[in-house]
Amino acid sequence: MSARNRYFEDERLETVDPRTLRRLMGYLKPYKLQVILALFLMAVARLADLLNPILIMIAIDKYIANGNLKGLINVALVYLLLLAISNIAIRFRVLVTNKTGHNMIKNIRKEVFSHIQKLSFNFFDSLPAGKIITRVINNVNTLQDLLQNGVINVVIDILTLFIILIIMLRIHFRLTLVALSVSPILITVVFLLKNKIRLAWRDVQRKGSNLNAYVHESITGMKVTQAFVREEKNSGIFRELVDLYKSTWMKAVMLSHSVFPTVLVVNSISGILVYYVGMKYLATGLVSVGTLIALGNYVWRFWQPIINLSNFYNQIMVASSAAERVFQVLDTEPAIVDKPAAIDLPEVKGRVDFKNVNFSYEEGVPILKNMSFTVEPGETIALVGATGAGKSTIINLLTRFYDIDSGQIMIDGIDIRDVTIESLRRQVGVMMQDSFIFSGTVLDNIRYGKLDATDEEIIEAAKTIYADQFIREMENGYNTELNEGGSRLSTGQRQLISFARILLYNPKILILDEATSSIDTQTEILIQKATDVVLKGRTSFVIAHRLSTIRNADRIFVIDDGEIIEAGNHQELINKRGTYYQLYQAQYSKVV
Repeated sequence: MSARNRYFEDERLETVDPRTLRRLMGYLKPYKLQVILALFLMAVARLADLLNPILIMIAIDKYIANGNLKGLINVALVYLLLLAISNIAIRFRVLVTNKTGHNMIKNIRKEVFSHIQKLSFNFFDSLPAGKIITRVINNVNTLQDLLQNGVINVVIDILTLFIILIIMLRIHFRLTLVALSVSPILITVVFLLKNKIRLAWRDVQRKGSNLNAYVHESITGMKVTQAFVREEKNSGIFRELVDLYKSTWMKAVMLSHSVFPTVLVVNSISGILVYYVGMKYLATGLVSVGTLIALGNYVWRFWQPIINLSNFYNQIMVASSAAERVFQVLDTEPAIVDKPAAIDLPEVKGRVDFKNVNFSYEEGVPILKNMSFTVEPGETIALVGATGAGKSTIINLLTRFYDIDSGQIMIDGIDIRDVTIESLRRQVGVMMQDSFIFSGTVLDNIRYGKLDATDEEIIEAAKTIYADQFIREMENGYNTELNEGGSRLSTGQRQLISFARILLYNPKILILDEATSSIDTQTEILIQKATDVVLKGRTSFVIAHRLSTIRNADRIFVIDDGEIIEAGNHQELINKRGTYYQLYQAQYSKVV
């Protein structure tokens, strides 16, 4: 398992792969027709706009100079028509690109989220939740403008440059060369800044990810923060992260925007040179007034696409940094996958065998050492031992949240690595110590593992585990909306809803990590009754904290340093007066 990246640590990313942008452009393929339509509409609008200086030149040189009012009116009408065509085309182009852009971003976000659902636990162990959220929301949003407008605009701007250049050369060859004489200045500046801009925006993405990670961590742990009066300290850390993000962002913006003023300066110098030389040509009759005005107009239009392209370059730098992070997630392969020839696990009776199982989260640090045991169908096994002994690891391996280093784990004689993960987890249910409640109604939460369950089945499950009474006492009963995490529920109520959820799921093998939280005596009795209900008739592994659960288990495994050092029922282990006896006596004395 890789070391966990924390909120204040920048993630390491590889050097930008040129294929990143090509891969990003692949998301345009399903929308070829929309892209072509947008390009056509943009081309119509731009072409209509480019004809206007020619109309001005004709109006000045041909009609105004000769006092031809009728001809001037005709030119004016054509000018207005072109403006109308340009505006209509732009309006429809915006509608097409906005809809297409939002659809593309929706598809990317769905792809990222769906992929994250399939990733193994070691991915979530190594990256804070806030940084994962940044990938799905912020980084994907950053791609929207590039995919929605950037690609279409850059094609049109490049095409516009060539058209303007051809028109300018046709109008006056020498003055066009004068206008282009300053272009090496711009090329030099862009070449010098391009790599710095890319690195600056990559740094912005990192600092933004760190900031989101800390916000998520702080909100999640708010009760602990307030309990230890850490508000001021945490606010100070937040201010430092915000200041760091601001300074990084300002640096990136200053570098990016340094291209735009350079283009404006070059544009101004180009225009001054054209009019300076043009005035001399005008005096000698080498150019007409209309031609000089039209050419000056085209000089500005020539540099405008270059300004747009410089902004597009900045957009590419920002988008490439975001795309790196998005594709980093998409390219992360799940550590736990089905074998090519994996089969569905048939309906099981519940026999479980661990055969010489070895496992470590980090190389060289063994957690389970050559562990072997057999559990018969319907047995309840209590796992006890000190924190870090390996109890939770056993249940993580049985559900294939992680894969073993060596040995075998078998259910009904079938190696769990030979069956599909989905079919395995359909028959192995897990109730975690932290009974997580999702936002939604009580019905939604109990139905979470069995979406086709009827309301009647849900209510029957709740009654069976003694949760029906407190649910009906809530403001809207089973339709009461619950907060994420179930903050309005007591610890015992959250556990009972989780019991109802697992009972409805009805797995053949159950893994129960009992909560250690203190609860009142009445709730304790209800939870014990609920536990007895869900354990009945199925193979069960319980990481036990309650004396009653330990006493009622068919067998108890005492785990220490990754090994089973004692096994037997409660009375057998008490009679041995070994490790279990000492643990039991210590817990019993606390209860007394």
